[in-house]
Amino acid sequence: MEYSVQARKLTKRFKDFTAVDHVSFEIRPGEIWGFLGPNGAGKSTTIRMLCGILDPSEGSATVLGYDVRAEPEAIKARIGYMSQRFSLWGDLTVRENLEFYAGVYGLEASGARQQVDKWLDRSGLTDRQHEVAAALSVGFRQRLALGCAVLHRPQMVFLDEPTAGVDPVSRRQFWDLIDRFAEEGTTIMVTTHYMDEAEHCDRLAFIYGGRIITEGTPAQIKREQMPGVVLEIRTDRPVEALAALYKHAAVREAALYGVAIHAVVDQRESAPDVAAFLREGGFAVIGIEPIPPTLEDVFVALAESDRGVAG
Repeated sequence: MEYSVQARKLTKRFKDFTAVDHVSFEIRPGEIWGFLGPNGAGKSTTIRMLCGILDPSEGSATVLGYDVRAEPEAIKARIGYMSQRFSLWGDLTVRENLEFYAGVYGLEASGARQQVDKWLDRSGLTDRQHEVAAALSVGFRQRLALGCAVLHRPQMVFLDEPTAGVDPVSRRQFWDLIDRFAEEGTTIMVTTHYMDEAEHCDRLAFIYGGRIITEGTPAQIKREQMPGVVLEIRTDRPVEALAALYKHAAVREAALYGVAIHAVVDQRESAPDVAAFLREGGFAVIGIEPIPPTLEDVFVALAESDRGVAG
Protein backbone atom coordinates (compact mmCIF):
# COMPACT_ATOMS: atom_id res chain seq x y z
CA MET A 1 0.00 0.00 0.00
CA GLU A 2 1.57 3.28 -1.11
CA TYR A 3 -0.46 5.48 1.26
CA SER A 4 -2.31 4.77 4.50
CA VAL A 5 -4.47 7.85 3.89
CA GLN A 6 -5.31 9.70 0.70
CA ALA A 7 -7.57 12.75 0.82
CA ARG A 8 -8.66 14.62 -2.30
CA LYS A 9 -10.45 17.97 -1.98
CA LEU A 10 -12.12 16.74 1.21
CA THR A 11 -14.77 19.23 2.30
CA LYS A 12 -17.30 19.46 5.13
CA ARG A 13 -20.02 22.09 5.41
CA PHE A 14 -22.46 22.65 8.23
CA LYS A 15 -25.24 24.65 6.58
CA ASP A 16 -23.55 27.91 5.51
CA PHE A 17 -20.32 27.26 7.41
CA THR A 18 -17.42 25.47 5.69
CA ALA A 19 -15.40 23.73 8.41
CA VAL A 20 -13.02 21.92 6.04
CA ASP A 21 -12.39 23.44 2.64
CA HIS A 22 -11.06 21.16 -0.14
CA VAL A 23 -8.08 19.69 1.73
CA SER A 24 -5.80 17.21 -0.04
CA PHE A 25 -2.92 15.21 1.48
CA GLU A 26 -1.36 11.75 1.78
CA ILE A 27 -0.03 9.85 4.79
CA ARG A 28 2.56 7.15 4.23
CA PRO A 29 2.59 3.83 6.12
CA GLY A 30 4.54 3.96 9.37
CA GLU A 31 4.94 7.72 9.63
CA ILE A 32 3.81 10.23 12.23
CA TRP A 33 1.81 12.84 10.32
CA GLY A 34 0.91 16.00 12.19
CA PHE A 35 -2.11 18.19 11.53
CA LEU A 36 -1.47 21.57 13.13
CA GLY A 37 -3.62 24.60 13.59
CA PRO A 38 -5.52 26.73 16.11
CA ASN A 39 -8.75 25.62 17.74
CA GLY A 40 -11.60 25.69 15.25
CA ALA A 41 -9.35 25.35 12.20
CA GLY A 42 -10.94 22.09 11.01
CA LYS A 43 -8.58 19.47 12.46
CA SER A 44 -11.14 17.44 14.40
CA THR A 45 -13.70 17.58 11.60
CA THR A 46 -11.13 16.19 9.16
CA ILE A 47 -10.26 13.31 11.48
CA ARG A 48 -13.92 12.47 12.03
CA MET A 49 -14.44 12.24 8.26
CA LEU A 50 -11.42 9.96 7.90
CA CYS A 51 -12.65 7.73 10.73
CA GLY A 52 -16.02 7.26 9.03
CA ILE A 53 -17.92 9.24 11.66
CA LEU A 54 -18.88 12.21 9.46
CA ASP A 55 -19.85 12.08 5.79
CA PRO A 56 -17.90 14.52 3.59
CA SER A 57 -19.89 17.20 1.78
CA GLU A 58 -17.49 17.00 -1.17
CA GLY A 59 -14.29 15.27 -2.15
CA SER A 60 -13.03 11.79 -1.40
CA ALA A 61 -10.67 9.92 0.91
CA THR A 62 -9.40 6.42 1.55
CA VAL A 63 -7.99 5.01 4.79
CA LEU A 64 -5.98 1.78 4.58
CA GLY A 65 -7.40 1.35 1.09
CA TYR A 66 -11.06 1.69 2.17
CA ASP A 67 -13.35 4.48 1.00
CA VAL A 68 -14.63 6.73 3.79
CA ARG A 69 -18.06 7.04 2.18
CA ALA A 70 -18.66 3.48 1.02
CA GLU A 71 -16.72 1.45 3.62
CA PRO A 72 -16.73 3.29 6.97
CA GLU A 73 -17.24 0.13 9.03
CA ALA A 74 -14.20 -1.53 7.45
CA ILE A 75 -12.16 1.53 8.42
CA LYS A 76 -13.46 1.57 12.01
CA ALA A 77 -12.48 -2.08 12.46
CA ARG A 78 -8.86 -1.39 11.48
CA ILE A 79 -8.04 1.89 13.21
CA GLY A 80 -7.61 3.28 16.69
CA TYR A 81 -9.25 6.63 17.44
CA MET A 82 -8.60 8.74 20.52
CA SER A 83 -10.92 11.73 20.45
CA GLN A 84 -10.55 14.94 22.45
CA ARG A 85 -13.11 13.63 24.93
CA PHE A 86 -12.30 9.92 24.93
CA SER A 87 -14.84 8.07 27.09
CA LEU A 88 -13.30 6.43 30.14
CA TRP A 89 -15.43 4.87 32.86
CA GLY A 90 -14.57 6.99 35.88
CA ASP A 91 -15.84 4.48 38.44
CA LEU A 92 -13.87 1.59 36.91
CA THR A 93 -10.23 0.94 37.68
CA VAL A 94 -7.45 1.38 35.14
CA ARG A 95 -7.36 -2.37 34.50
CA GLU A 96 -11.15 -2.64 34.28
CA ASN A 97 -11.28 0.13 31.66
CA LEU A 98 -8.70 -1.68 29.53
CA GLU A 99 -10.53 -4.99 29.97
CA PHE A 100 -13.81 -3.35 28.97
CA TYR A 101 -12.37 -2.06 25.71
CA ALA A 102 -10.71 -5.41 25.06
CA GLY A 103 -14.21 -6.87 25.17
CA VAL A 104 -15.56 -4.17 22.85
CA TYR A 105 -12.83 -5.08 20.33
CA GLY A 106 -13.68 -8.76 20.65
CA LEU A 107 -10.27 -9.87 21.92
CA GLU A 108 -10.13 -13.39 23.31
CA ALA A 109 -9.61 -13.63 27.07
CA SER A 110 -5.99 -14.82 26.95
CA GLY A 111 -5.02 -12.31 24.28
CA ALA A 112 -6.84 -9.51 26.09
CA ARG A 113 -5.04 -10.22 29.35
CA GLN A 114 -1.70 -10.21 27.57
CA GLN A 115 -2.42 -6.90 25.81
CA VAL A 116 -3.68 -5.27 29.01
CA ASP A 117 -0.56 -6.30 30.94
CA LYS A 118 1.65 -5.14 28.08
CA TRP A 119 0.04 -1.71 27.99
CA LEU A 120 0.14 -1.28 31.77
CA ASP A 121 3.87 -1.95 31.67
CA ARG A 122 4.57 0.20 28.62
CA SER A 123 2.63 3.21 29.87
CA GLY A 124 3.85 3.12 33.47
CA LEU A 125 0.36 2.37 34.80
CA THR A 126 1.07 -1.01 36.44
CA ASP A 127 1.28 0.49 39.93
CA ARG A 128 -2.00 2.35 39.32
CA GLN A 129 -3.98 -0.46 37.70
CA HIS A 130 -6.34 -0.78 40.68
CA GLU A 131 -7.04 2.95 40.97
CA VAL A 132 -10.32 4.25 39.58
CA ALA A 133 -9.92 6.31 36.41
CA ALA A 134 -11.61 9.36 37.94
CA ALA A 135 -8.80 9.65 40.51
CA LEU A 136 -6.01 9.80 37.92
CA SER A 137 -4.18 12.96 36.89
CA VAL A 138 -4.87 14.28 33.40
CA GLY A 139 -1.56 12.87 32.15
CA PHE A 140 -2.29 9.36 33.43
CA ARG A 141 -5.87 9.50 32.10
CA GLN A 142 -4.52 10.32 28.65
CA ARG A 143 -2.15 7.35 28.79
CA LEU A 144 -5.07 5.14 29.78
CA ALA A 145 -7.23 6.56 26.97
CA LEU A 146 -4.46 5.86 24.46
CA GLY A 147 -4.21 2.29 25.70
CA CYS A 148 -7.96 1.81 25.31
CA ALA A 149 -7.74 3.13 21.74
CA VAL A 150 -4.88 0.85 20.63
CA LEU A 151 -5.45 -2.32 22.63
CA HIS A 152 -6.51 -4.21 19.49
CA ARG A 153 -3.21 -3.30 17.74
CA PRO A 154 -4.69 -1.28 14.85
CA GLN A 155 -2.79 -0.59 11.64
CA MET A 156 -3.40 3.13 12.01
CA VAL A 157 -4.12 5.43 14.95
CA PHE A 158 -5.88 8.81 14.87
CA LEU A 159 -5.09 11.03 17.87
CA ASP A 160 -7.14 14.21 18.19
CA GLU A 161 -5.48 16.77 20.50
CA PRO A 162 -4.18 13.95 22.75
CA THR A 163 -2.13 16.23 25.02
CA ALA A 164 -4.57 19.11 25.46
CA GLY A 165 -4.44 20.28 29.07
CA VAL A 166 -1.51 18.01 29.93
CA ASP A 167 1.57 19.35 31.74
CA PRO A 168 4.88 19.54 29.79
CA VAL A 169 6.49 16.51 31.48
CA SER A 170 3.45 14.31 30.84
CA ARG A 171 3.30 15.56 27.25
CA ARG A 172 6.90 14.45 26.71
CA GLN A 173 6.13 11.02 28.19
CA PHE A 174 3.02 10.71 26.01
CA TRP A 175 5.06 11.48 22.91
CA ASP A 176 7.56 8.79 23.90
CA LEU A 177 4.65 6.33 23.60
CA ILE A 178 3.67 7.73 20.20
CA ASP A 179 7.26 7.49 18.95
CA ARG A 180 7.43 3.86 20.03
CA PHE A 181 4.26 2.99 18.13
CA ALA A 182 5.70 4.54 14.99
CA GLU A 183 8.93 2.59 15.42
CA GLU A 184 6.84 -0.59 15.45
CA GLY A 185 5.26 0.34 12.11
CA THR A 186 1.96 1.89 13.18
CA THR A 187 0.81 4.84 11.06
CA ILE A 188 -0.20 7.82 13.19
CA MET A 189 -2.15 10.97 12.39
CA VAL A 190 -2.11 13.44 15.28
CA THR A 191 -3.75 16.83 15.58
CA THR A 192 -2.40 19.50 17.89
CA HIS A 193 -2.15 23.23 18.42
CA TYR A 194 1.14 22.83 20.32
CA MET A 195 3.76 23.82 17.77
CA ASP A 196 6.65 22.29 19.72
CA GLU A 197 5.04 18.86 19.37
CA ALA A 198 5.22 19.12 15.60
CA GLU A 199 8.98 18.58 15.77
CA HIS A 200 8.22 14.91 16.57
CA CYS A 201 6.34 14.45 13.28
CA ASP A 202 7.89 13.01 10.13
CA ARG A 203 5.71 15.31 8.04
CA LEU A 204 2.97 17.77 8.86
CA ALA A 205 0.44 20.19 7.46
CA PHE A 206 -0.80 23.53 8.77
CA ILE A 207 -4.54 24.09 8.54
CA TYR A 208 -6.05 27.53 8.99
CA GLY A 209 -9.63 28.57 8.36
CA GLY A 210 -10.42 25.09 7.05
CA ARG A 211 -7.68 25.17 4.38
CA ILE A 212 -4.19 23.67 4.32
CA ILE A 213 -1.73 26.53 3.97
CA THR A 214 1.51 24.50 3.85
CA GLU A 215 2.85 20.98 4.34
CA GLY A 216 6.18 19.16 4.43
CA THR A 217 8.78 18.01 6.94
CA PRO A 218 9.39 20.31 9.93
CA ALA A 219 12.85 21.21 8.60
CA GLN A 220 11.52 21.82 5.09
CA ILE A 221 8.73 24.09 6.29
CA LYS A 222 11.06 26.17 8.46
CA ARG A 223 13.57 26.44 5.61
CA GLU A 224 11.20 27.21 2.75
CA GLN A 225 8.11 28.85 4.22
CA MET A 226 9.51 31.55 6.50
CA PRO A 227 9.01 34.89 4.71
CA GLY A 228 11.88 36.84 6.23
CA VAL A 229 14.31 36.79 9.15
CA VAL A 230 13.26 36.22 12.76
CA LEU A 231 14.68 38.58 15.39
CA GLU A 232 14.45 37.53 19.02
CA ILE A 233 14.01 40.65 21.11
CA ARG A 234 14.25 40.82 24.90
CA THR A 235 12.99 43.99 26.57
CA ASP A 236 11.89 45.16 30.00
CA ARG A 237 8.24 45.42 28.88
CA PRO A 238 7.58 42.85 26.14
CA VAL A 239 3.80 43.29 25.93
CA GLU A 240 4.02 47.05 25.38
CA ALA A 241 7.04 46.65 23.09
CA LEU A 242 5.10 44.20 20.93
CA ALA A 243 2.41 46.80 20.27
CA ALA A 244 5.05 49.41 19.46
CA LEU A 245 6.87 47.15 17.00
CA TYR A 246 3.89 47.04 14.66
CA LYS A 247 4.50 50.74 13.99
CA HIS A 248 8.00 50.04 12.63
CA ALA A 249 8.09 49.83 8.84
CA ALA A 250 10.62 46.97 8.79
CA VAL A 251 8.56 44.66 11.04
CA ARG A 252 6.29 42.38 9.03
CA GLU A 253 4.94 40.27 11.91
CA ALA A 254 5.61 40.02 15.63
CA ALA A 255 4.44 37.79 18.46
CA LEU A 256 5.27 37.02 22.07
CA TYR A 257 7.36 33.91 22.57
CA GLY A 258 7.65 33.27 26.30
CA VAL A 259 9.24 36.40 27.79
CA ALA A 260 10.75 37.41 24.44
CA ILE A 261 9.36 38.82 21.20
CA HIS A 262 9.88 37.20 17.82
CA ALA A 263 9.70 39.82 15.06
CA VAL A 264 9.87 39.04 11.35
CA VAL A 265 11.86 41.47 9.20
CA ASP A 266 13.12 41.28 5.62
CA GLN A 267 16.83 41.51 6.47
CA ARG A 268 18.95 40.76 9.53
CA GLU A 269 20.57 44.17 9.04
CA SER A 270 17.34 45.69 10.36
CA ALA A 271 18.21 44.64 13.93
CA PRO A 272 20.12 47.81 14.96
CA ASP A 273 17.38 50.04 13.57
CA VAL A 274 14.66 48.07 15.40
CA ALA A 275 16.66 48.27 18.64
CA ALA A 276 17.10 52.03 18.25
CA PHE A 277 13.36 52.42 17.56
CA LEU A 278 12.48 50.64 20.80
CA ARG A 279 14.99 52.62 22.85
CA GLU A 280 13.58 55.87 21.46
CA GLY A 281 10.18 54.65 22.63
CA GLY A 282 11.44 54.29 26.18
CA PHE A 283 12.08 50.54 26.22
CA ALA A 284 15.21 48.92 27.63
CA VAL A 285 16.51 46.53 24.97
CA ILE A 286 18.22 43.67 26.80
CA GLY A 287 19.09 41.80 23.64
CA ILE A 288 18.24 41.48 19.94
CA GLU A 289 19.59 38.87 17.54
CA PRO A 290 18.60 36.86 14.44
CA ILE A 291 17.59 33.27 15.28
CA PRO A 292 16.45 30.21 13.29
CA PRO A 293 12.65 30.26 12.94
CA THR A 294 10.50 27.93 15.00
CA LEU A 295 7.44 26.23 13.56
CA GLU A 296 5.35 28.65 15.59
CA ASP A 297 7.10 31.57 13.88
CA VAL A 298 6.30 30.07 10.49
CA PHE A 299 2.69 29.36 11.38
CA VAL A 300 2.09 32.88 12.72
CA ALA A 301 3.61 34.41 9.59
CA LEU A 302 1.64 32.17 7.22
CA ALA A 303 -1.61 32.65 9.13
CA GLU A 304 -1.21 36.43 9.08
CA SER A 305 -0.42 36.32 5.36
CA ASP A 306 -3.43 34.10 4.70
CA ARG A 307 -5.67 36.38 6.75
CA GLY A 308 -4.44 39.36 4.76
CA VAL A 309 -5.20 37.65 1.46
CA ALA A 310 -8.65 36.57 2.67
CA GLY A 311 -9.36 40.06 3.96
